Amino acid sequence: MKQATILNRRFKDTIYRRFAIKIILLNVFVFLVTDFVWPKGFYYLAMIPSFVRHGYLYQVFSYMFVHGSLNHLVFNMLSLLIFGTMVEKRIGSKEFLLFYLLTGLFSGIISFISYYLGGMNVVLVGASGAIYGVLLLFAVFFPYSVIFVFGIIPVRAPILIIIYALIELYSQVFGRGGNVAHLTHLSGLVFAYLYCRIRMRINPLEVFRRTL
Repeated sequence: MKQATILNRRFKDTIYRRFAIKIILLNVFVFLVTDFVWPKGFYYLAMIPSFVRHGYLYQVFSYMFVHGSLNHLVFNMLSLLIFGTMVEKRIGSKEFLLFYLLTGLFSGIISFISYYLGGMNVVLVGASGAIYGVLLLFAVFFPYSVIFVFGIIPVRAPILIIIYALIELYSQVFGRGGNVAHLTHLSGLVFAYLYCRIRMRINPLEVFRRTL
């Protein structure tokens, strides 16, 4: 019972502190530094299984603040700006920060375990795992929202999340999608689901069922 109480204890401070914006600025700063000032820093901050095995354990966390290209950065940060700020306002800044960082960490750990067991040495970067988690939370708290895919196709948020999950699962199982870290994306979705069930006591699937 004590464990459940600790897990469900919410922050009393619900002041909007713009943590999503600050995370965006941090990602931009890291990108500029690793791209123009300290290129080697990219490999120290990225998650590289062989590095992690040799003591760079922090990489399962730091990888989420590094991006491989400008397009990669812009896409992730735009998603965080649009959806992350709304989620932060809904659940509170401290709760959002906790959720975002834990989702990214969980995704990094699961990805490392997968690469380690598979004998693969890759370079994993990007906030996508945490972003996918934010997207699921957005669909849970704003289930009637409509997102225009490619700017023209209207899709309800829960439906879009289900489609994303199926695409990522298919791509992971059948090895489609090139260098995209599908397992990291799936890990973000799974952790967000567990976070909702355990900490927030919300069943995302039930929310989706009622609103679709």
